Amino acid sequence: MHKSRNDLFDFFDDHGISHSTVEHEPVFTVEEGQHIKASMPGGHTKNLFLKDKKGQIVLISALGETTIRINKLHRHLGTQRLSFGKEDLLFETLGVRPGSVTAFALINDVDTRVRMVLDKALFEHEIVNFHPLLNDATTAIASEDLLKFVRATGHEPVIFDFSELETAPPDTV
Repeated sequence: MHKSRNDLFDFFDDHGISHSTVEHEPVFTVEEGQHIKASMPGGHTKNLFLKDKKGQIVLISALGETTIRINKLHRHLGTQRLSFGKEDLLFETLGVRPGSVTAFALINDVDTRVRMVLDKALFEHEIVNFHPLLNDATTAIASEDLLKFVRATGHEPVIFDFSELETAPPDTV
């Protein structure tokens, strides 16, 4: 059984993670959420659910403006080439649907199948914003509390500087 938004907020409270949430119409892309960014301070995020051919699952949470070169990332993470994970695997492991992918969905990965990769640039912001399991609200927490949350779910995050991929050599076949 997947956790609800209230379960998530209870988890935050139980772990001393301060949070505030603004409800809004559902948003499915970073662009659709531009008006929300204007009213909420902090770093706003995009989240990618990826997997490789060997079944390794990777969740990336990055600043919305960060460029993520998926075709180069596998070398840095020690995986096979990554592609977007299927919707059924997303729901099975994280309990969310496309458009609602969020770091907070790690609360549903009780088997710790998902590898969490956090954009180093997130930590340039005191506050970071994510959907609280559905894309009809945005929840703000301290960036340092994001690390606390990820670890409390049993995951050890990889903090990665995606700008390194800008200068990486082109992919070879």
